[in-house]
Parts: sequence; structure tokens; C-alpha cells
Amino acid sequence: MKLLIFGSTGGTGRHILEQALEQGHTVTAFLRDPSKLSLQHPNLKTFQGDVMNPDSLVPAIQGQDAVLSALGSPANKVGVLRSQGTKNIIEAMESTGISRFICQTSLGYGDSLKVLDRTSFVFRYIIVPFVLKKTFKDHELQENHIKKSKLDWVIVRPGNLTDTAKTGIYQHGFAATDKNIRVEVSRADVADFMLKQLNDRTYVHQTPGISY
Repeated sequence: MKLLIFGSTGGTGRHILEQALEQGHTVTAFLRDPSKLSLQHPNLKTFQGDVMNPDSLVPAIQGQDAVLSALGSPANKVGVLRSQGTKNIIEAMESTGISRFICQTSLGYGDSLKVLDRTSFVFRYIIVPFVLKKTFKDHELQENHIKKSKLDWVIVRPGNLTDTAKTGIYQHGFAATDKNIRVEVSRADVADFMLKQLNDRTYVHQTPGISY
């Protein structure tokens, strides 16, 4: 498939990029600064642009089979990159007739709030309300834009992200009240799950969580 990836130099995005190439996909990495991507591959090309600039999105999206997004920014850098950037991506996809959209967000807010009951005291009562509050608000707005779209979307909600190796063994699609999940998962396994959504319609128009 021809894939366009947003956030390809970030933690999860890098794994999506590498695994997509390993699987034989033709990949375009959308980047503000292509020099930040050192990886070279015959099936990889870069497209320079900015998700906050709608005019730069249509040329990148045209001709793709699917779009995957792992847009993000540091928790201490509050903004609307996820929500507004995703809104711009959606509008560009709808205008070009590209419908398959796989987007990473997060567990821990909205109808997945109850998963926080199984996180540490520090994470639940200090990190979430004081460090991640605005990030989660932007994620929530991002999801609202996706859900209102006409796309064939899947919103993938991981638990706390780790840098451990890909296992291919994880839980997904569980209830927020499931007491058997650890609320953590490696970025590599999130990438694995996101790429599997390209050929699996089980979670179209759904928000599956993913966790160990």
C-alpha cells in the first residue's frame, strides 16, 4: 500500500515508519524538516510541509491508499498540534477522496477515564491533572474532529508508552473497566497494531485501547 505517515520522527511514528517499510509498503513521511529523518530506503520518500498549513497537505495526501498519524509534542509544550493538525489532515483527505485514517491518541480521558484507576497514585493524581491535563484536552478535541469526519477511521488509544521491544502480544478493544490490563504498552507494539488496521475493518469507527 501507499502510506502517508504524520509524526514519523516521534517515538511511535518512527516505529510505524520502520515496520511499514519492513512489510513492503511504499511510505511517504510528512515532515517540517526532512533533515531530521536519517533513515533511507528505496520505498521511502519525504514530503516537506506543516500540518498547521492546510495548503501543504493536499499534495502529500493525493494518491495515497491510507494515512497514519502519530502526531505529538512534549507534555510541557502545550498547543493544538494534535487537534488542529488532525482537523487539517481530515479536510485534506476528504477533499482528495482518501478515506482510510489510523490515528494514535491515548487512554485516560473521556469514556476511557476509568483506566486511570489502575495507574499509580502519582500518575493519577499529579501527572494527569497537572502535567497532562491540557494534552488530554487536545486529544479529546482531536478525537471529536475524527469522529465527525466522513473517513473510515480508527482511533488507537495506547496506555502509557514505553520504549521496550515489539512483542506482538498485547490486549486491545477492552473495556475501560477491565482490571486485567497494565495500562502500558511499547511504542513498537502500538505501531504493530496500527499497521494491522490497514487490512482489518474490525475497529472502523471505533476507539480500541491497546495495553499489556
